[in-house]
Amino acid sequence: MSKKARIAELVEGKRSIFTDVSDHVWDYAETRFALKQSADEFCGVLKAEGFVVERGCGGMDDAFIATFGSGKPVIGILAEYDALPNISQVAGLPEKKMLVEGGAGHGCGHNLLGAGALAGAVGIKDYMAENGLAGTVKLFGCPAEESGSGKAFMARAGLFDGLDSILTWHPMTETAIWGTSSLANYQVYFQFKGVSAHAAAAPQFGRSALDAAELMSVGVNYLREHVIQEARIHYAYIDAGGISPNVVQPTAKVLYFIRAPRSSQVKEIFERVVKVAEGAAHMTETEMEVVWDSACAEYIVNDTLGKAMYANMEALGPLSFTEEENDFARRFTATLGETAVAGQYQKLRGMFPGADEEKLRELAERPLFDELCPYQLSDIAMAGSTDVGDASWQAPTAQLLTASYPVGTVAHSWQFVSCGKSSVAHKSMLYAGKVIAMTALDLLEQPELIERAKTEHAGRLAGERYYCPIPAEVQPE
Repeated sequence: MSKKARIAELVEGKRSIFTDVSDHVWDYAETRFALKQSADEFCGVLKAEGFVVERGCGGMDDAFIATFGSGKPVIGILAEYDALPNISQVAGLPEKKMLVEGGAGHGCGHNLLGAGALAGAVGIKDYMAENGLAGTVKLFGCPAEESGSGKAFMARAGLFDGLDSILTWHPMTETAIWGTSSLANYQVYFQFKGVSAHAAAAPQFGRSALDAAELMSVGVNYLREHVIQEARIHYAYIDAGGISPNVVQPTAKVLYFIRAPRSSQVKEIFERVVKVAEGAAHMTETEMEVVWDSACAEYIVNDTLGKAMYANMEALGPLSFTEEENDFARRFTATLGETAVAGQYQKLRGMFPGADEEKLRELAERPLFDELCPYQLSDIAMAGSTDVGDASWQAPTAQLLTASYPVGTVAHSWQFVSCGKSSVAHKSMLYAGKVIAMTALDLLEQPELIERAKTEHAGRLAGERYYCPIPAEVQPE
């Protein structure tokens, strides 16, 4: 039996452990930094598996680092386990129905992501122990990827220092290498404080914080014309000052997400948004305060590690699914409509360059994706953000995607939540764990691979150093 086949066997041998962790974390559906049950689940398994576990890392009670082995190289594996608010859904049901009214749900598959990373860490640990292989494996339990950027706080605290490489993955609808950068992101509250007054009897004594927030929104909407095409600015009113129209609203609070392909570009746009907010405060004679929530950097791709990971995906081959699993998926694709198929078709055109139209349409109409996308790498940023970016500035990083959900479904949807405990999801999670463990073996046995990846990483940074914009006094909440 080959070394890689043995690793796959070791992961498969503990299938029930990893699927149980994934399903339990799906049940907990905890959000942002409050992830005690989920972290307890991971830490309990890791301690039983012989890892040394440190809890409460980077100022976060439910972040952890689990370590096995000693010496070089030091390989980091990233696990996530946070859910999304207000997206609760009954598992396995192909219609929208909340399991808990107003509850959270795993609409981005982080229950799978965390368990798959765990499978990879345990798989390579078992192989190292079995063969007396030197080196260190660290599994990082990372809270709040969804609007909180736990890895940015971890990077700020230096927790990724000393790593020689980083491996992770993400459940998706296709099986591929994650080959694109991401958008850097600042998440900042703008709080306005005014003076309340009777809006009819004494409006002259009032200073409306809501007016200030609305004027800021108008100003930022004008600003959109004068920022780079790739930038994105989103906002949500957190506090509109009350529910009484006859009272001049004394408070208002707006949360802004500011994104661009490079952290330096986000910083520049943010500074302009602050000036707009200051102008709104001057116009309304209110007070304005900037309150940081979080931020994340853009993802730094690595061709050297990406190709090594992809070679292991080719060795395993694409995922295959039973007819029962395809029937399960069809019940969900039926809920998507024709626009979803058209969108999937356009998406696949980019993932299969040069493929003929008939092939692309046939792929888009499959219930589950059972092929391996060609290897591609691009510095062009995808439309979203991930705090994996902050980790990727610290060491060469590679991640894969696996077909965990029916073709055409989109992340942050009830369909994603509903499919998160299916056999399809479990199968893709174990596949990711095997690829991560196999790639970790390559890194442990091939020091020249790490050196090539580091040389490339340094070239991509081009002398630029990681900077976390979150002020030191701001702690995870």
